[in-house]
Amino acid sequence: MEMASGFHGTLSLKQSLLTDQSRRTCNPNPCRSSSSLLLQKQIFGRGFPLALTTNKSLNFCHTSSTSNRTAIKCSVSEVTETATGKKNQLMTRRDIRNIAIVAHVDHGKTTLVDAMLKQSKVFRDNQFVQERIMDSNDLERERGITILSKNTSISYKDMKINIIDTPGHSDFGGEVERVLNMVEGVLLVVDSVEGPMPQTRFVLKKALEFGHAVVVVVNKIDRPSARPEFVINSTFELFIELNATDEQCDFQAIYASGIKGKAGLLPEDLADDLGPLFEAITRCIPGPRIDKDGALQMLVTSTEYDEHKGRIAIGRLHAGFLERGMDVKVCTSDEACRYGKVSELFVYENFGRVPVENVEAGDICALCGIGDIMIGETIADKTFGKPLPAIKVEEPTVKMAFSINTSPFVGREGKYVTSRNLRDRLYRELERNLAMKVEDGETADTFIVSGRGTLHITILIENMRREGYEFMVGPPRVINKRVNEKLLEPFEIATVEIPEEYMGPVVELLGKRRGQMIDMQGLGSEGTSLIKYKIPTRGLLGLRNAILTASRGTAILNTIFDTYGPWAGDINTRDQGSLVAFEDGTSTSYALSSAQERGQMFIRPGEEVYKGQIVGIHQRPGDLSLNVCKRKAATNVRSNKEQTVILDTPLAYSLDDCIEYIQEDEMVEVTPPSIRMCKNPKLAKKKY
Repeated sequence: MEMASGFHGTLSLKQSLLTDQSRRTCNPNPCRSSSSLLLQKQIFGRGFPLALTTNKSLNFCHTSSTSNRTAIKCSVSEVTETATGKKNQLMTRRDIRNIAIVAHVDHGKTTLVDAMLKQSKVFRDNQFVQERIMDSNDLERERGITILSKNTSISYKDMKINIIDTPGHSDFGGEVERVLNMVEGVLLVVDSVEGPMPQTRFVLKKALEFGHAVVVVVNKIDRPSARPEFVINSTFELFIELNATDEQCDFQAIYASGIKGKAGLLPEDLADDLGPLFEAITRCIPGPRIDKDGALQMLVTSTEYDEHKGRIAIGRLHAGFLERGMDVKVCTSDEACRYGKVSELFVYENFGRVPVENVEAGDICALCGIGDIMIGETIADKTFGKPLPAIKVEEPTVKMAFSINTSPFVGREGKYVTSRNLRDRLYRELERNLAMKVEDGETADTFIVSGRGTLHITILIENMRREGYEFMVGPPRVINKRVNEKLLEPFEIATVEIPEEYMGPVVELLGKRRGQMIDMQGLGSEGTSLIKYKIPTRGLLGLRNAILTASRGTAILNTIFDTYGPWAGDINTRDQGSLVAFEDGTSTSYALSSAQERGQMFIRPGEEVYKGQIVGIHQRPGDLSLNVCKRKAATNVRSNKEQTVILDTPLAYSLDDCIEYIQEDEMVEVTPPSIRMCKNPKLAKKKY
């Protein structure tokens, strides 16, 4: 029988770690030398082929005594069911599987879900289906990333599989932490070339803390430089580092190509469809453990809003049953309770929500009728209900100041401009975004918004901008801590994938920002290298654009929070100053032709500007004030032809670029059609 290759070289390295594990895991009455067999199985980090039903002498710890055919089962499922049996009131539903698909950004989660939906006949054969159908948000489709977790379900062999697609970017880790309360297992998707990345570590750590079963999917196996042996090896080492149990280390590995809709148990032998993946889900992910006859308990892990139905609460039913029209009690973690009534009830079927009359424990459902329901609250039985443990998420690491627009252009382009509008919108965001915090600032028109990273807050800014809000934001600042009178700041692990010819400038750039290299390795045959740094979060502000410039746009930067550490010292994140408008008016070609000699411009001729607006990047340190509205004198007009003015193409900065660019005495003015930068009139730190 052929097994996964690639672990022979590391067998001796991990033998000492796993010998004790293998002795504890196997049946006390093994059929043969089960210790060595399980050691091999754990070292290979994968289960055996699903189709293996031979009656030869391969009687492992899972051999059934009632049949001469070997029934291959996952250790996690078996152990979970055994533990369930010890609890007298709990039972396992075998007709449902609840799974979350987790991975690092751009490792192919959403594409894999697309293939699963298509092959389970969710759509008609002649129906047009767009790519990444789960990314339904406009911002998600524009940026090519998943921002919000979403629910769907498919049917496979009379079994319902509830699937939750989760974000891959570390800034949206709060979405992943929320939905792990609803599932019993996860599909850990790993790129066949990159292997485990920073966010892979984060989501796997959270899944293991919940005790979930894990199926590892090595995706994009059709890439020319795929290295599945290295990926499985690295993933197994990651399990060991994260203190996974013996059963969790015995994970099933599936090799897949999400875009082609194929999967298999061997990288060189893929089936024509995703059948092996579906089989692994049904076999290795346990069914939900429920208290069928107990009092109703449902933890709200997500909310949505519908114009007609109002607020919709989504969660998994842990105990009892739920009916439409049922009176319930809503409990908070501090046992403060109120009463409500379920007006409508839905379950997820295929690619939508279907109304039902009742739901049994173990299924994921959505309900309407409780207008003030919040994430983390428990919907419980009206008489005997008790709250479930509240959802806990990681603390934010970056904060930004939001304030009303104070520029001369205030009120021209936005619909909501007052501090009351801004306050209501920011606090409404907290109802869904658990990883975000909002506090009142020093003045009545200033609010401090804290999040997991600049992208986390930038997505909020972009959404508010599209909703018609007009406001200003200050530069991102890290959230420091003081422990035992020592100042601590957040550190992150930065992973940069870069072509070898640009390695020098990028390493120099990271070194200037107090980064310390902890790993460097080559990536297959594509001529790229992977470098890993531990760097202060302060050093990451503005780093993405600098790295793209140094690498001619070829570098890929990924970061994730690591820990708090001692203050690393001063960091200079920008070497150049700003070009600042000298007066209000309309920019002219005549003025810009001389201004562009001082640096790169942000504006074109004919644009309205105001005093204090940043109109370009100075080519030297320090700010410089310019008159970009100056007109050519009309005196002494000659009959000859005027001289042609040639202007450079101005820089087009996105919202993310502007937030990375600004420093302490600068702000970004955000309106629905425009994004401008200006000097903060309240801070006169720099003279211009």
